[in-house]
Amino acid sequence: MNLKQQVGEKAAEYVKEGMVVGLGTGSTAYYMVEALGKRVKEGLTITGVTTSTQTKEQAEKLGIPLKTIDEVETVDLTIDGADEIDANYQGVKGGGGALLFEKIVADYSKKVIWIVDESKMVKTLGAFPLPVEVMPYGSQQLVRIFEEKGFHPTMRKNEVGENYLTDGGHYIIDLHMTKIEDPQSLAEWLDGLTGVMEHGLFLNRVNTVIVGREAGMEIIEAR
Repeated sequence: MNLKQQVGEKAAEYVKEGMVVGLGTGSTAYYMVEALGKRVKEGLTITGVTTSTQTKEQAEKLGIPLKTIDEVETVDLTIDGADEIDANYQGVKGGGGALLFEKIVADYSKKVIWIVDESKMVKTLGAFPLPVEVMPYGSQQLVRIFEEKGFHPTMRKNEVGENYLTDGGHYIIDLHMTKIEDPQSLAEWLDGLTGVMEHGLFLNRVNTVIVGREAGMEIIEAR
């Protein structure tokens, strides 16, 4: 069993009868959703809230009952992957393109668990390109602003070389910054830019991190 599968299956154990569960997106979250599908078949009653079309399709195939974020009052627990987690348990997410929906679901959750393999644990954020989800209208102006800042922006493309479209109908600009010294001030600056719908800095949002390591699993209570 690979590390992603180990942590995905471990995280599924945190889900209890009757919970509303945020179902994350990505290669590690995939295993968590599969494990929950098995438990639902065995009689567990839960309601899933998905963070992407991809996860929605997977959950439907497994027979997990679903509602949208607008059909529930709150989410008991969200389990999702991350692309980078620093020493202060701040994260970068959105490599899979679902950052806006992931952040909405996380913000309406009582508890958030991130599941990663050890390669995602870093000292400082920034080696993984920071995704910024933007309105198509005015997107090139934002590219210009990011270039002037020295953030080395690239428009994310799909497999046929066109601008990648998120589930929300937006583009993604990836910022290749190598090192993010002050995630908080960068997040605030990005939040203030017109046309930016969301960014991949997930700050002060995770409660528990489950890390798959070759030496064994580590469970960190972050906040």
